[in-house]
Amino acid sequence: MTTAAVARPAARRRGAAVSRWLLPMAPAVLLLGLFVAGPILWSGYVSFTNAALTGAAATDPEFVGLENFRRLFADPALWHSAWVTVVFTVGSAVIGQNGLGLLIAVLTRHRNRLLRNTVGIAVVSAWVLPELVAAFALYAFLNPEGTLNALLGAVGLNEQDWLYSAPLLAVILGNVWRGTAFSMLVYQAALSEVPTELAEAAEVDGAGALRRFWHVTLPIIRRSVLTNLMLVTLQTLGVFTLIYVLTAGGPGDATQTLPLLMYDEAFELDEIGYGATISLVLLAVGALFAVVYARTLREEV
Repeated sequence: MTTAAVARPAARRRGAAVSRWLLPMAPAVLLLGLFVAGPILWSGYVSFTNAALTGAAATDPEFVGLENFRRLFADPALWHSAWVTVVFTVGSAVIGQNGLGLLIAVLTRHRNRLLRNTVGIAVVSAWVLPELVAAFALYAFLNPEGTLNALLGAVGLNEQDWLYSAPLLAVILGNVWRGTAFSMLVYQAALSEVPTELAEAAEVDGAGALRRFWHVTLPIIRRSVLTNLMLVTLQTLGVFTLIYVLTAGGPGDATQTLPLLMYDEAFELDEIGYGATISLVLLAVGALFAVVYARTLREEV
């Protein structure tokens, strides 16, 4: 029997194996291509045109090459919005949601069921609210005639317009309030897998609670920490409704993140091509975070 005759059955078997793997994946790949890759490719194309919502450019956009990119990187608004986005993401996702979620999970780990359920319901209730409803609830709490000032006035403290005097802090805390539940649930699941024998052995050796957490618990759940960081960071980069309802990017441009800048340019100023260019910058920032977290996770294996 020739070598070619032997190779043909083996090739057919490999082809059959590949087909068995590809066929079940085909619907998912098709949907990803249609609803994920499709819009990204369309945004990439539009960013090289002067497409607009109205006028001649709406019906017959012209190819402008790299003009939108040159204009964007020379625009001070881009760098300001990028900085606000970084501060908002680090403050509300990396430090706020991640840190507070871990703290709640650790503090309620060995508490009685009633306390755990009460805290869990209180935290998760903000997460399950639609983002628009949560944003209006926050606005009712923080506006000059809202609940927070009413409470401060009742105890004789100064009232103020929180959305004007501390707008970035207000939207950061608002996003922490709404999103902490996800991190808490991730860490509660991760902590449930930590063997209690290890912590008990460390306690017998004289390690305090902080040292037991740092040297025993944290190394075991580090992959959950990195995974949670990646997920909440990418989600926070795209937050729009919460900020738009609370401040609309103001006062001035104090809370104008990249999603709000993109919306203003594309839909308020009717420059779809320029707005699509900003969306690609936001996509690149998210991809950079994802690559860093993914490489770190790979190194943990």
